[in-house]
Order: sequence, then C-alpha cells, then structure tokens
Amino acid sequence: MAASNGHRSMESRTGRTKQRYNTKGERLVAGVVPLTEDKKFVMLIQSTRRKGWVLPKGGWETDEECTEAAIREAWEEAGILVQIDYDLGEITESRPPKKKSSSSKDKEAHKSLYRFYEATVKSEESDWPEKDKRLRTWMTYPQAKEALKDRPELQTALDRSTMER
Repeated sequence: MAASNGHRSMESRTGRTKQRYNTKGERLVAGVVPLTEDKKFVMLIQSTRRKGWVLPKGGWETDEECTEAAIREAWEEAGILVQIDYDLGEITESRPPKKKSSSSKDKEAHKSLYRFYEATVKSEESDWPEKDKRLRTWMTYPQAKEALKDRPELQTALDRSTMER
C-alpha cells in the first residue's frame, strides 16, 4: 500500500495471514498516541477484546512499513487521519498472554512487541471501518493515564509522548 493522503485508498484488513513476528516469536504491533495539535488531549478507543480504553494499534503486516501500519490502524480503529511526528520506540508487552483455546496456534500465545508513534490528528471522520465496534474519546493526560492503568505498555507509550502533563 502506498502512503496515502486520503483515507479512500486505505482498505480495512482482517485476519493475520500477513502478520509479522520477530525471531523470538513476538507479534509485531504498530500503534499511535494520537494527540490534538496543542498536545493537551489524546484520543483513546474502546477495546473490543477487553473492557476499557486503549490506544489505536494492531498488527504490522509484511507488505507495509511500520508507520503505514500505525496510520492504517488509526484509521481502521479510530476513524482518524494522522500525521506521524515521532517514533516512540519499542515496548515489550508485560502482561500475561491471553488464554487461548488448545486448538489455536501456539504463536498466538506469544507476547507482542509494540512500536508506537506520536501522531497529530489531522481529521476525525464520521464513518470508519470499526465505527460499529468502538467508541472514541478525547482525554487529558491524567484521565488517559488512569484509563490505561491495566495496560502498562500503553501507559509507557503515553509517557514517552510529548503530551502536556
């Protein structure tokens, strides 16, 4: 997928056939810390798998750059068009892997390795791929820090951002 200017060329993806893993078997995940221009607010979205709020993120696929994956996930999950500002580096997942049924592949049980980018939200669209599955909301730093308290890897990404404290 070429870097896209408008969201029309961005297609929503499903499944994990092109999912990237590193040599340790960690699933590679790209995400954004989406901020307002003035850096006073961050957008969080409702998690579909667990209760609570999360940052937009998802699998980095083999046919895209990591930044492209982060931009795509922001669009799919939050309906936002973003400009990537900073690479916030890698963050290893610290929570225990989700319990999986015995029939699922072993790979699925591995931890994820996240790469987050600080991004400025350029546009909030009213229609997006996961709009029926997710709410989105703007939060201040203290609100977001509290909302992400059960997700230390997401708190780390927030803490690495230049968001106003």
